[in-house]
Amino acid sequence: MQRWKATVSYDGTLFAGYQVQPEGRTVQSEIERSLAKMHKGEDLRISASGRTDAGVHAIGQVCHFDSPLAIAGDRWQKALNALLPSDIRITKVEAVAPDFHARFSAQKKEYHYRLLTCSQPDVFRRHYAYHFPYSLNRDALEEGMRMFLGTHDFTSFSSARSTVEDKIRTIYRFEMDTSTDEIIFKVSGSGFLYNMVRIMIGTLLDAGQGRIEPKEIEAMLQEKNRIAAGKTAPPHGLYLYHVTY
Repeated sequence: MQRWKATVSYDGTLFAGYQVQPEGRTVQSEIERSLAKMHKGEDLRISASGRTDAGVHAIGQVCHFDSPLAIAGDRWQKALNALLPSDIRITKVEAVAPDFHARFSAQKKEYHYRLLTCSQPDVFRRHYAYHFPYSLNRDALEEGMRMFLGTHDFTSFSSARSTVEDKIRTIYRFEMDTSTDEIIFKVSGSGFLYNMVRIMIGTLLDAGQGRIEPKEIEAMLQEKNRIAAGKTAPPHGLYLYHVTY
């Protein structure tokens, strides 16, 4: 039995999220269905670095699975991609040690959030960036991002539905790239709570519009109450970009 690590990219538009659900199309169910075909109907479970919600995309999601089949990594990639739908691609498969775990072995994750800033919506990017045609103060955005750096209790920036007890996380880097009509927020950390990145982005947009002072984010963190922070930004601008092991 060999454990395999697979790097996966997917367009989250038509998925009800990553994790298997009683109803709705999911990334996990599609990959497991393809693995079952390769194993003559035998069910194989995969474990991922984390879940993504409906509409959220991934460039570097990671999952692992165990298989008795003697297949090389590049052959795994080709075989799975031949069976998977076109909105999921396996970009790499490699053999790993038996104790590797896609979730628990992860050291760092990086997410990107794409903001479309042009005055009119772009029909071709409507599922891949959040259209936000309002003026934003760059200095306020940068100051707000600095408030998140370091180790904090992120209860205020986690969904009230989160059942995780330990909400302390470390943010290593938070920056943004700008182009003619787009801002890409890039954040990396030790881990992220349910809706954490989207709530941070929603709060930063409040700061960029002058609705709050960036320094208020520090008080929000100390409040440890979801209602203290800003709105949750829409899912379709979010990408799981990379997982470091």
